[in-house]
Formats: sequence, C-alpha cells, structure tokens
Amino acid sequence: MRLKDKVAVITGGTKGIGRVTAIMMAQQGAKVVLTGRTEEAGREVEERIREVGGTGMFVRADNKIEADISGAVHKAAEAYGPVTVLMNNAIASDDVGSGGDSHVHDLDTNVLDEIMKAALYGTIWASKAAIPYMRQAGVGSIINISASSSVGSIPGRPAYQASKGAINSLTRQMAFDYGKDGIRVNTIVVGFTNTGSENFRRMLSDPQIKGAFEKLVLTPYLGESSDIANGAIYLASDEAKYVTGTMLTIDGGALCHQSQPELDFVALRARG
Repeated sequence: MRLKDKVAVITGGTKGIGRVTAIMMAQQGAKVVLTGRTEEAGREVEERIREVGGTGMFVRADNKIEADISGAVHKAAEAYGPVTVLMNNAIASDDVGSGGDSHVHDLDTNVLDEIMKAALYGTIWASKAAIPYMRQAGVGSIINISASSSVGSIPGRPAYQASKGAINSLTRQMAFDYGKDGIRVNTIVVGFTNTGSENFRRMLSDPQIKGAFEKLVLTPYLGESSDIANGAIYLASDEAKYVTGTMLTIDGGALCHQSQPELDFVALRARG
C-alpha cells in the first residue's frame, strides 16, 4: 500500500475530486479525514471508505471559518496521530458557480471575500494547523489544488482565478519555508475534469460544448476525478520524496498548445 501509515486530511472531500481522492487514499492505506459542509454527503463517503476496507471519518467544517478547519485537523490528529498529508481542495462552489464571480467591473466584494476565504484563506488555515504535526512527524506532504485557468485565463471568474494564482505562489513559498523540516508542498493544476456533478453532466450532454472540450485536450478522452486523485496519491507517497515546490499539471495537454484556427498547414505549404 502506497500510503500505509499516512494520516491524511482532505478539505472539500464530500464530492467530486475530493470524494474520489479520499476513497482512493484510504484504499492505499491512509487514515483519511475529509471535511465538508454537508453531513449526509460526508457520511456517505465515510461508508464508502469502510466498504473498500479503509479507515476514515468525516468532520463537518466550513473552509471559510478558521476554527472549523483547524478543528478538523486537530480531530484528525487526535483520532489517528500526527497529520502527514494535507490536500487543500475546498472552494466556495456556490459563489463560483452562481454567476456572482463574473467580471471585475461587476464583482461584488462579498463574493470576492467568500471565494478568497474558502480557497486561499482556507488553504493557509489548514496548512497552519497541519504543519506543527508534520514537523512533529518529521515528514509531510501538502497538496494544493489549483486550476489551469490560473495559468491560462478563461472568460470571467476573476476572483476564482486570482485565488488559484495566489495558491500557486503560496505553494512555492511554503515549499521554500518548510523543506528542511521534511515537508513537501506541491500544487496540482487541474484542467477540464468531469467530476460527475450536475453542472458537468449538463455541459457534456450538449454535443457542441462536449466537442469544444474534446478539441481542447490532446488525449482521446476527457479527464475524470480519478486522474487527479492518482496525482495526489503520488505526491502524498514516499515515491515523491524529492518532489517539492512544483506544479503538476493534469489537463490532458490543454495548456501545452495555443488555440488557433483549424488550418491544414501541410496543404498550405504544398500550395506554395
């Protein structure tokens, strides 16, 4: 088992990438604590972890409240021992998806605050609580979840892009500050990934939208939550003991090429 004896905290672990990662990390031997705001969803993930033979528990916590997040980290340590893996995954999904995060000239400061608190502040607060335990253990892996739109922008959602861009920078800073303590800090830059949510099901049911995403990636298939989870398991494991301060991009190759008209350059050259 790749994560045997690891104690992992995953924020935003009740759905999508966080949910799948919690289950897969438990399958790999980690003792997992997942956070979220919805009790029913959290208990369902708990049950699923038990079904696959793993160990884990749900702690209700709002990533926009420092006491909630630090409390979840401390509960993980009380239950299983020093926290050695932290995956900062939670975002303010309600505010990001509601249309409130649209363009800077229309951006409500309250929406900005909520998005920054959940994504950026929550990442800092969870790390602040976990780092002393990692120092105690002499080893640790912090995995921050970012987005490809923090590197190559898409229309709208400036607060979300700014929060993820800040997380990219924060990752490098924490890697520098805590490397000699045995704590590695990395970011996963997530591209278009079908998390199975209602929003993604709705988008992918539209052939035009699905086709646009299929053209964006270089692989013959779109990403799934398990693709991101596999990257997180690698970064959490001792296999990545020499990997820190990096941005692991998992996006089907979308960021490695430029968007351009569909031109047949070979035919154009042949014409002279």
